[in-house]
Amino acid sequence: MLLTCVLIAGSTGTATATTSGNAPVSASTARSLDDINEDIRSAQYIINRFWATHWSEFFPGRYSPPRVLGAYDGAWGNAVTCRGYPLPDDNALYCWPPYDFVAWDVDLMRMGYRQGDAWVYLIIAHEWAHAVQARIPERLLSRQLELQADCLAGATLFGAAEDGVLFFETGDTEEIAAALRAHADDTPWTDVSDHGTAAQRLGAFNRGARQGVAGCFA
Repeated sequence: MLLTCVLIAGSTGTATATTSGNAPVSASTARSLDDINEDIRSAQYIINRFWATHWSEFFPGRYSPPRVLGAYDGAWGNAVTCRGYPLPDDNALYCWPPYDFVAWDVDLMRMGYRQGDAWVYLIIAHEWAHAVQARIPERLLSRQLELQADCLAGATLFGAAEDGVLFFETGDTEEIAAALRAHADDTPWTDVSDHGTAAQRLGAFNRGARQGVAGCFA
Protein backbone atom coordinates (compact mmCIF):
# COMPACT_ATOMS: atom_id res chain seq x y z
CA MET A 1 0.00 0.00 0.00
CA LEU A 2 1.32 3.45 -0.90
CA LEU A 3 2.38 5.55 2.06
CA THR A 4 1.64 9.26 2.11
CA CYS A 5 4.37 10.04 4.60
CA VAL A 6 6.93 11.30 5.84
CA LEU A 7 9.63 13.77 6.68
CA ILE A 8 11.22 11.61 9.36
CA ALA A 9 13.63 13.09 11.84
CA GLY A 10 14.69 13.30 15.43
CA SER A 11 17.26 11.33 17.36
CA THR A 12 15.03 8.26 17.68
CA GLY A 13 14.75 7.72 13.94
CA THR A 14 11.02 6.90 14.23
CA ALA A 15 8.23 8.33 12.15
CA THR A 16 4.59 9.17 12.17
CA ALA A 17 3.03 7.73 9.03
CA THR A 18 -0.39 7.28 7.54
CA THR A 19 -1.65 4.97 4.85
CA SER A 20 -3.53 6.36 1.89
CA GLY A 21 -6.67 5.71 3.91
CA ASN A 22 -5.30 7.83 6.78
CA ALA A 23 -5.23 4.96 9.24
CA PRO A 24 -2.31 5.19 11.69
CA VAL A 25 0.60 2.83 11.18
CA SER A 26 2.03 1.19 14.30
CA ALA A 27 5.40 2.37 15.60
CA SER A 28 7.01 -0.98 14.82
CA THR A 29 5.74 -0.85 11.24
CA ALA A 30 6.93 2.73 10.84
CA ARG A 31 10.38 1.75 12.04
CA SER A 32 10.52 -1.14 9.58
CA LEU A 33 9.87 1.35 6.74
CA ASP A 34 12.54 3.75 7.92
CA ASP A 35 15.18 2.98 5.29
CA ILE A 36 16.61 5.09 2.56
CA ASN A 37 14.94 3.32 -0.37
CA GLU A 38 11.51 3.68 1.16
CA ASP A 39 12.09 7.36 1.82
CA ILE A 40 13.31 7.89 -1.73
CA ARG A 41 10.16 6.25 -3.09
CA SER A 42 7.97 8.30 -0.75
CA ALA A 43 9.74 11.53 -1.69
CA GLN A 44 9.24 10.91 -5.40
CA TYR A 45 5.56 10.14 -4.89
CA ILE A 46 4.90 13.17 -2.68
CA ILE A 47 6.81 15.65 -4.84
CA ASN A 48 5.28 14.42 -8.09
CA ARG A 49 1.82 14.45 -6.51
CA PHE A 50 2.26 18.06 -5.38
CA TRP A 51 3.13 19.28 -8.86
CA ALA A 52 0.48 17.17 -10.57
CA THR A 53 -2.13 18.59 -8.19
CA HIS A 54 -1.15 22.25 -8.29
CA TRP A 55 0.46 22.81 -11.69
CA SER A 56 -2.55 24.49 -13.31
CA GLU A 57 -2.78 26.99 -10.43
CA PHE A 58 0.50 28.57 -11.49
CA PHE A 59 1.54 27.58 -15.00
CA PRO A 60 0.06 27.06 -18.48
CA GLY A 61 -0.06 23.70 -20.18
CA ARG A 62 -0.18 20.24 -18.67
CA TYR A 63 2.23 18.89 -16.12
CA SER A 64 4.44 15.95 -16.99
CA PRO A 65 7.00 14.50 -14.57
CA PRO A 66 10.66 14.11 -15.43
CA ARG A 67 12.14 10.68 -15.90
CA VAL A 68 13.67 9.35 -12.69
CA LEU A 69 17.01 7.77 -13.38
CA GLY A 70 17.54 7.45 -9.64
CA ALA A 71 20.72 6.23 -8.01
CA TYR A 72 24.07 5.93 -9.72
CA ASP A 73 27.66 5.53 -8.48
CA GLY A 74 29.79 8.32 -9.87
CA ALA A 75 32.95 6.88 -8.33
CA TRP A 76 33.05 4.16 -10.97
CA GLY A 77 33.33 6.61 -13.82
CA ASN A 78 30.98 4.58 -16.01
CA ALA A 79 27.72 6.16 -14.92
CA VAL A 80 25.05 7.29 -17.36
CA THR A 81 25.98 10.56 -19.04
CA CYS A 82 24.20 13.88 -19.31
CA ARG A 83 24.90 15.76 -22.53
CA GLY A 84 27.94 13.56 -23.06
CA TYR A 85 29.44 14.13 -19.60
CA PRO A 86 29.54 11.46 -16.85
CA LEU A 87 27.22 12.19 -13.96
CA PRO A 88 29.15 13.84 -11.14
CA ASP A 89 30.47 11.90 -8.17
CA ASP A 90 28.82 12.61 -4.79
CA ASN A 91 26.24 14.91 -6.31
CA ALA A 92 22.70 15.06 -7.65
CA LEU A 93 21.38 16.67 -10.78
CA TYR A 94 18.60 17.31 -13.23
CA CYS A 95 19.66 16.79 -16.85
CA TRP A 96 17.82 19.35 -18.95
CA PRO A 97 15.88 18.48 -22.13
CA PRO A 98 16.01 16.59 -24.31
CA TYR A 99 17.29 14.18 -21.63
CA ASP A 100 14.91 15.34 -18.88
CA PHE A 101 15.85 13.14 -15.93
CA VAL A 102 16.72 13.47 -12.25
CA ALA A 103 19.45 11.39 -10.66
CA TRP A 104 21.56 11.25 -7.52
CA ASP A 105 24.80 9.62 -6.48
CA VAL A 106 24.17 6.78 -4.09
CA ASP A 107 26.99 7.86 -1.77
CA LEU A 108 25.58 11.39 -1.53
CA MET A 109 22.22 10.05 -0.43
CA ARG A 110 23.73 7.62 2.08
CA MET A 111 25.98 10.29 3.54
CA GLY A 112 23.14 12.72 4.09
CA TYR A 113 20.76 10.05 5.28
CA ARG A 114 23.01 9.40 8.27
CA GLN A 115 22.15 12.92 9.41
CA GLY A 116 18.41 12.45 8.98
CA ASP A 117 15.70 11.42 6.56
CA ALA A 118 14.81 14.99 5.59
CA TRP A 119 17.95 15.06 3.43
CA VAL A 120 16.35 12.74 0.86
CA TYR A 121 13.27 14.92 0.50
CA LEU A 122 15.30 18.11 0.09
CA ILE A 123 17.63 16.67 -2.56
CA ILE A 124 14.81 15.25 -4.69
CA ALA A 125 12.60 18.33 -4.27
CA HIS A 126 15.47 20.59 -5.40
CA GLU A 127 16.30 18.54 -8.50
CA TRP A 128 12.60 18.16 -9.35
CA ALA A 129 12.37 21.94 -9.13
CA HIS A 130 14.88 22.19 -11.98
CA ALA A 131 12.55 19.98 -14.02
CA VAL A 132 9.79 22.46 -13.24
CA GLN A 133 12.01 25.30 -14.47
CA ALA A 134 12.50 23.41 -17.74
CA ARG A 135 8.72 23.27 -18.26
CA ILE A 136 7.69 26.86 -17.62
CA PRO A 137 7.97 30.02 -19.76
CA GLU A 138 11.52 31.34 -19.85
CA ARG A 139 10.37 34.74 -18.67
CA LEU A 140 9.62 33.21 -15.28
CA LEU A 141 13.15 31.92 -14.74
CA SER A 142 15.43 33.67 -12.32
CA ARG A 143 19.04 34.41 -13.24
CA GLN A 144 19.84 32.53 -10.04
CA LEU A 145 18.37 29.20 -11.04
CA GLU A 146 19.74 27.32 -8.05
CA LEU A 147 18.24 29.69 -5.50
CA GLN A 148 14.94 29.58 -7.35
CA ALA A 149 15.10 25.78 -7.16
CA ASP A 150 15.69 26.03 -3.40
CA CYS A 151 12.63 28.26 -3.18
CA LEU A 152 10.53 25.80 -5.18
CA ALA A 153 11.76 22.95 -2.99
CA GLY A 154 10.51 24.82 0.08
CA ALA A 155 7.18 25.50 -1.63
CA THR A 156 6.88 21.83 -2.60
CA LEU A 157 7.59 20.31 0.80
CA PHE A 158 5.57 22.78 2.84
CA GLY A 159 2.81 22.72 0.23
CA ALA A 160 2.65 18.94 0.51
CA ALA A 161 2.37 19.37 4.27
CA GLU A 162 -0.57 21.74 3.77
CA ASP A 163 -2.14 19.10 1.52
CA GLY A 164 -1.84 16.62 4.38
CA VAL A 165 0.46 14.15 2.61
CA LEU A 166 3.70 15.13 4.36
CA PHE A 167 4.21 15.57 8.08
CA PHE A 168 7.03 17.49 9.68
CA GLU A 169 8.32 16.25 13.00
CA THR A 170 10.64 17.85 15.51
CA GLY A 171 14.06 18.34 13.98
CA ASP A 172 13.04 18.17 10.31
CA THR A 173 13.52 21.85 9.57
CA GLU A 174 16.85 21.84 11.40
CA GLU A 175 18.02 18.95 9.19
CA ILE A 176 17.02 20.82 6.06
CA ALA A 177 18.80 23.97 7.24
CA ALA A 178 21.94 21.98 8.00
CA ALA A 179 21.89 20.40 4.54
CA LEU A 180 21.52 23.79 2.83
CA ARG A 181 24.37 25.24 4.88
CA ALA A 182 26.60 22.26 4.10
CA HIS A 183 26.23 22.73 0.34
CA ALA A 184 26.53 26.47 0.05
CA ASP A 185 29.16 28.34 -1.96
CA ASP A 186 30.83 29.71 1.17
CA THR A 187 31.79 26.30 2.56
CA PRO A 188 35.40 25.23 1.90
CA TRP A 189 34.54 21.77 0.55
CA THR A 190 32.03 22.97 -2.05
CA ASP A 191 33.47 23.38 -5.54
CA VAL A 192 30.49 25.12 -7.13
CA SER A 193 29.91 28.84 -7.34
CA ASP A 194 26.29 29.12 -8.35
CA HIS A 195 24.20 27.77 -5.47
CA GLY A 196 24.47 30.83 -3.22
CA THR A 197 25.76 31.36 0.28
CA ALA A 198 24.29 29.50 3.22
CA ALA A 199 22.20 32.54 4.12
CA GLN A 200 20.94 32.90 0.55
CA ARG A 201 20.02 29.22 0.28
CA LEU A 202 18.18 29.25 3.60
CA GLY A 203 16.44 32.49 2.68
CA ALA A 204 15.28 31.10 -0.67
CA PHE A 205 14.00 27.86 0.83
CA ASN A 206 12.18 29.70 3.61
CA ARG A 207 10.59 32.11 1.13
CA GLY A 208 9.07 29.16 -0.72
CA ALA A 209 7.98 27.57 2.53
CA ARG A 210 6.22 30.76 3.67
CA GLN A 211 4.90 32.16 0.39
CA GLY A 212 4.42 29.05 -1.70
CA VAL A 213 5.15 28.66 -5.40
CA ALA A 214 4.10 32.20 -6.27
CA GLY A 215 6.76 33.56 -3.92
CA CYS A 216 9.48 32.01 -6.08
CA PHE A 217 8.51 34.18 -9.05
CA ALA A 218 7.93 37.49 -7.31
